[in-house]
Amino acid sequence: MKKYFQFDELGTSYRREFVGGLTTFLSMAYILFVNPFTLSLGAIPDLPAEMRMDQGAVFTATALAAAIGTLIMGLLARYPIALAPGMGLNAFFAFTVILTFNIPWQTALSGVLVSGLIFILLTLTGIREKIINAIPAELKFAVGAGIGLFITFIGLQNAGIIVNNDAVLVGLGDLRSPETLLAVFGVFITVILMVRGINGGIFYGMFITAIVGMVFGLIEPPAQVVGEIPSLAPTFGAAFENLNEIFTVQMLVVILTFLFVDFFDTAGTLVAVANQAGLLKNNKLPRADKALLSDSLATVFGAILGTSTTTSYVESTAGVAAGARTGFASIVTAGFFLLALFLSPLLSVITAPVTAPALIIVGALMVSSLGQIPWDKFEVAVPAFLTIIAMPLTYSIATGIAIGFIFYPITMIMKGRGKEIHPVMYGLFIIFILYFMYLV
Repeated sequence: MKKYFQFDELGTSYRREFVGGLTTFLSMAYILFVNPFTLSLGAIPDLPAEMRMDQGAVFTATALAAAIGTLIMGLLARYPIALAPGMGLNAFFAFTVILTFNIPWQTALSGVLVSGLIFILLTLTGIREKIINAIPAELKFAVGAGIGLFITFIGLQNAGIIVNNDAVLVGLGDLRSPETLLAVFGVFITVILMVRGINGGIFYGMFITAIVGMVFGLIEPPAQVVGEIPSLAPTFGAAFENLNEIFTVQMLVVILTFLFVDFFDTAGTLVAVANQAGLLKNNKLPRADKALLSDSLATVFGAILGTSTTTSYVESTAGVAAGARTGFASIVTAGFFLLALFLSPLLSVITAPVTAPALIIVGALMVSSLGQIPWDKFEVAVPAFLTIIAMPLTYSIATGIAIGFIFYPITMIMKGRGKEIHPVMYGLFIIFILYFMYLV
């Protein structure tokens, strides 16, 4: 075991790897409760039952997808990187694909499955590197920041801090509402934990907020903490039910968005974690192909189980900071996700005010990429800005990406930098023009 994971070469031990794996789990455990609430559209009242995914089934799918994906990453790529259904992609799945496009969640799962299969193909053929190089870095950063704003906007709505206002579209909510005050408390306590550098601050923030909600009678206490594992039956295999419905321009845009966001989010996370762990060699990532293959396999398994895109988590850096250096830490993290399967009764206390702070804080973390965009270059700044601002304002990650990818070739050509545009960008330009012509 030590030889396979290169303990001696990397200067680590079982104890360090165990502590690192546990730290990573605590840092991302919030997804176990946020993901079922998001995919079931728990914050949206008065929806037909068929539009909602079963929370219990999604909880089980989330834990299993995280465990399987993280285990594959640990054994195959041997990196201390954990995987789970991604924040941002789950919001796109729920609020754009299901709620806005009115696409059945079964078809949305089909889109996730297909995007995972395409990701596997791109990884095995080596085309992934060409695509990564084709998309301008500025647009990659803009997409990440835009998703961050979108997630924060959803969190503010769920908290009741931002509400509908017919005169000016949105406005400040009733801050005297007990539920809103609970969410505001959750934001404050989570920010304090994060500022103090406490690993798992988001998870602990949700836990404390739920406790306070129960103390003040805003949340009904759970009948038990440990219970039976919820059945996967409502979601398992649903991704295969509507595969014949993915052959439309609208679903092409959906699949491209799933693929695009996962593609670059994974690449960025791999580099960030490997760099912190000192695993980069000559500025290159060893076994990068296996790491990307692990990520794409996790997406396929997750879709079959019944959850949105499974991707690498940047929270793995918390585990690295605690000492993790090898894939053994990922095995430890996967084990904790399996144990978490028995905590489903806690889903009853995960209400909108409890999840809202997590969404707001995660969004704040994601907008850090704004600093890497060259705002002094107007031909780049405009498409980047439109990508970012369009996501929350149109309530659609896909629309934000589409607008940015349409404006980028135009501004670059007008600036005389047309030769710098990769042919792939022109293909995406045409696809997104058709998207606006026929689907919006």
